[in-house]
Amino acid sequence: MSAAREAWQYVAELWFGEENHDRFHNACEAADVSPPQLKALLSMEKGQPQPMRTLAENWRCDASWVTGIVDGLEERGYAERRAHPTDRRVKVVEITALGDKAKAKALERLHEPPASVLALTAREQATLRDLLRKVRDHAT
Repeated sequence: MSAAREAWQYVAELWFGEENHDRFHNACEAADVSPPQLKALLSMEKGQPQPMRTLAENWRCDASWVTGIVDGLEERGYAERRAHPTDRRVKVVEITALGDKAKAKALERLHEPPASVLALTAREQATLRDLLRKVRDHAT
């Protein structure tokens, strides 16, 4: 097995393992949303409305599924749906200030390091951070 494959295997095992199992659901609870709604919130940026069709493509789901997710976010005041400024047939969705706060609460929970990371020395944590940042930067 290559070192890259083995490293990625460890990342997957950590992400889907016992220590991290409840992390995403705890983040959902913090934001008072369902898992699909949290995934939606995490993909939205304030001031960047997106057409519903684009959201469906990005989330890799049917447009009707996006409607249900956005309905739930609108009910909580986390997102706003309106007509596209130049094409009234197109609906765009934007995260609201309240949605941005809920997203921040969820990210606070998601970004809390697990005990396994805290068990590393400060230097090891910095090395891990730097390596993961490099991987992330190459992925985006």
